[in-house]
Amino acid sequence: MRRLQALSNLSLLLRSSQNISSSFTTLPPLQYSISHNRPARSVISYFLRSFSTIPASSEAYEVGFVSGHRAHRYKSADEEEEVVRYVPVKAYFLSTSIDLKSLQVENACDVIPPSSRSLNYIALRYSDFPPEIMDIGFKEHRDHRYSYRYVVVFQYGSAVLFNIADHEAEQYLDIVRKHASGLLSEMRKDDYAVVEKPSLPTWMQGGLDYIVLKSLDIDGIRIIGSVLGQSIALDHYIRQVDDMVEEFTDINRVMEKTGNFDMKRKKLFQLVGKANSNLADVIIRLGLFDRSEIAWKNANYAQILEYLREEYELNQRFGSLDFKLKFVEHNIHFLQEVLQNRRSDLLEWGVIILLTIEIAISMYEIVKDTNIIPS
Repeated sequence: MRRLQALSNLSLLLRSSQNISSSFTTLPPLQYSISHNRPARSVISYFLRSFSTIPASSEAYEVGFVSGHRAHRYKSADEEEEVVRYVPVKAYFLSTSIDLKSLQVENACDVIPPSSRSLNYIALRYSDFPPEIMDIGFKEHRDHRYSYRYVVVFQYGSAVLFNIADHEAEQYLDIVRKHASGLLSEMRKDDYAVVEKPSLPTWMQGGLDYIVLKSLDIDGIRIIGSVLGQSIALDHYIRQVDDMVEEFTDINRVMEKTGNFDMKRKKLFQLVGKANSNLADVIIRLGLFDRSEIAWKNANYAQILEYLREEYELNQRFGSLDFKLKFVEHNIHFLQEVLQNRRSDLLEWGVIILLTIEIAISMYEIVKDTNIIPS
């Protein structure tokens, strides 16, 4: 009897499914949260599952673009929906120095309070929507999607942009340029991406030019921005050292052919200063080996920091830079000795000439005194 009653209920339900399905299309859009998105299940699905033991195997997939980042929405077998957010990241090295104090004063309303005692960067947050929406990324609010845009600016000249499209980047870089000195003629750029996937079984997962995180917050933005900022700045200094290596290579080739070189002493001193300043900037200003307080306090951020430093090969690249600087230093010492020997030779010849003149004058006086004495 129970089986007959169940079959009777099912037949009645199927006969009314057409009316229900036609009205189902007029339901309002599904609402979902940023952490776990669970749309309301339809009445049909609920009752059909009570009579069927076979799970649904279909899967729906939608893609949308929201203020420079892409959102993937997945529907699983039980019609649960999850948003996987794609946040583009752009790192720029645009100058040799940025005045963070003046930048902070001019953009005080956009500055995010620091979570550590680090003084070589500030984080800015921009938005075009009401301040009560505080989650990073986007939410649906009255049929509109909103997003925050983040800019992390470093004192040594890097700026890292989060969730900002290519056509919007210049307007944010102009804000930084107002407080920059030593603007570069050729700005360096690097692209990266962060994918936020709440259902990720681990805290993070690496990929090719992107990283997948279980969740992305402001401390994660600071950690990622610090590595990308150091990496793009390190590219600049490596390029400068490469130019110096090439210059000394040309000098050595000329010396090999002619046995001489024509570099002036002033030019050599300029190269000495450039090599020393590059090494000091990489170690001191970039803080390449400084401890991160955020990573020190939280193992999850330490994992991100370690992965990104390994991904961008910061230690290996610094080792290569240090090796090239030692090559430059060796050549500088050699050329300094050559120039010093040249100067010593010049001084020696000057002394010889003076002694010769003095001897000549003394001989002349002796000869003159001899002619004056009467015979």
